[in-house]
Amino acid sequence: MSIRIGDLLVNNGLITKYQLEVALQEQQVAEIRYQLGRQLVVMDFVTKHELSEVLSEHYECTFIDAEDLEKIPDEIIAKMPFDKCDEFRAVPFKEVDGVLYVAMQDPVNITLTDDIRFVVNMPIEPVLADIADIGDAIEKYHGAKLGGLNSIMDDLTDSTVETFDEMEKSGDLMQMADSRPVIKLLNHVLKAGIEHEASDVHFEPYEDGFRVRYRVDGVLYEMEAPPPQMAAALIARIKIISKLNISETRLPQDGRIALTIAGRPVDLRVSTIPTKFGESAVLRILDKGVVSLDLHNLRMSDHELTVFDRVIKKPSGVVLVTGPTGSGKTTTLYACLNEINKEDVKIITNEDPVEYNIDGLIQVPINPTQGLTFGKSLRASLRQDPDVILVGEIRDKETAEIAVESSLTGHLVFSTLHTNDAPSSITRLVDMGIDAFLVAATVEAIIAQRLVRTICPACKVPYTPSQESLMQLGIDPATIPGDVTFYRGEGCDECRHTRYRGRVALYEILELNNTLRELVLKHSSIQELTEKALEMGMIPLRQVGIQKIFDGITTIEEVVHATVTMD
Repeated sequence: MSIRIGDLLVNNGLITKYQLEVALQEQQVAEIRYQLGRQLVVMDFVTKHELSEVLSEHYECTFIDAEDLEKIPDEIIAKMPFDKCDEFRAVPFKEVDGVLYVAMQDPVNITLTDDIRFVVNMPIEPVLADIADIGDAIEKYHGAKLGGLNSIMDDLTDSTVETFDEMEKSGDLMQMADSRPVIKLLNHVLKAGIEHEASDVHFEPYEDGFRVRYRVDGVLYEMEAPPPQMAAALIARIKIISKLNISETRLPQDGRIALTIAGRPVDLRVSTIPTKFGESAVLRILDKGVVSLDLHNLRMSDHELTVFDRVIKKPSGVVLVTGPTGSGKTTTLYACLNEINKEDVKIITNEDPVEYNIDGLIQVPINPTQGLTFGKSLRASLRQDPDVILVGEIRDKETAEIAVESSLTGHLVFSTLHTNDAPSSITRLVDMGIDAFLVAATVEAIIAQRLVRTICPACKVPYTPSQESLMQLGIDPATIPGDVTFYRGEGCDECRHTRYRGRVALYEILELNNTLRELVLKHSSIQELTEKALEMGMIPLRQVGIQKIFDGITTIEEVVHATVTMD
């Protein structure tokens, strides 16, 4: 549908093919989920009015704007329940001669219109509207039902808070967790986290308070604090819906929650841990609609994509992705596996835990408490006759040895390590006890990566950086190409005034050749390996980041922060 709309705009002379290509690339950036039409409007390639005219002609139906949704009678709004408005992203706005007119983002979706017709139990007339206008209408007319924090706090009288205190003292966690304010608050927090495209939601108890924070684009933001009396009840509620032991508060626990938000499935990975002032919980949001698992959507350069394509299609060997926690290693590995996931290739993954379920992959969850370690799982996987194996992480000598041995027997092995850069992964394997000749014989490539936030496209403006900021990256102003323009965000509603929206990876790719293998066999130092790799074409992380700055994708501050260990 997106490409057809783009072609319509091109054919009508409203945008060029180049603008369409740029918008499609921008649309696919991890953690940015604009539809193509809105993406083109945000990038000022087309106006909202021009877009509406083309879409109206394309759908052969009427297009309405925000003004048509400003004054909807209560009796009309009541014809479709809030949860269905939210799920279908549709809102009824008028009734004429027994026909209900419904604003939709996709009025030619027959399945969706049939579902709405069944829900409202009357004939409907689908009408095209902008998805943002529909969302605003749902917020306006169903705002109280969204479980917003203000309405939740209104439910908490002094007596209710006292009741929470009494229930906590008596240990009646189940009753607390099933109370209406707790259910509404947790629903509000989770929905807001997903809408803000957060990667994690943190629930943190302290001596005199309780804090809830979201991690968005790698940065933590705090929401308005709920009453501390609700802390135990919220944690209990989380444990109930993730099927954890509600009575066990002295040991860490892990679980999962499966939800459907706005018509799409979302998985939450739950982790609880006991603290001095109660249990702390972190919910990792695993949303395929946000994270791109397609190698071609990771905004790699042509050179990087060429190298990746060559490396992941090798018949055997070890490919390592390295970097700190939260640097996007798992996403890169999933994208690589997706690229080679074909009918004639058997892929087995060994993960702790399995983050995304992918059709065509045999995914094994590691469970050390039951005795299923990476080593045991990897040995068992080899008896399943795989072509490709993923080891979630090489943590010890046993796992490293099996991974290396697997590659020697004709398997392609993907895994991760925690090192600062690509060359140091070589010495890390040797330090684990793997013979240098085995490392030289099996390792095909090492990819170090970091994530940097990308400038919000809605408030992106050019500026001239100070000489001091350029010096932080070691850039001589005299060497900057004349056609380079520096950009930064001003802050707007689209990025919640953070000036950034989404993230992109920086890749340092070390592809081993005979010269580098000889250095490995000689137990050369990291410095010697790095110097030779640079001489043979490896581009270091910081230089990759500088190119992203020159391309107008990110800022100096982001690259300095992400590559500080490279100094």
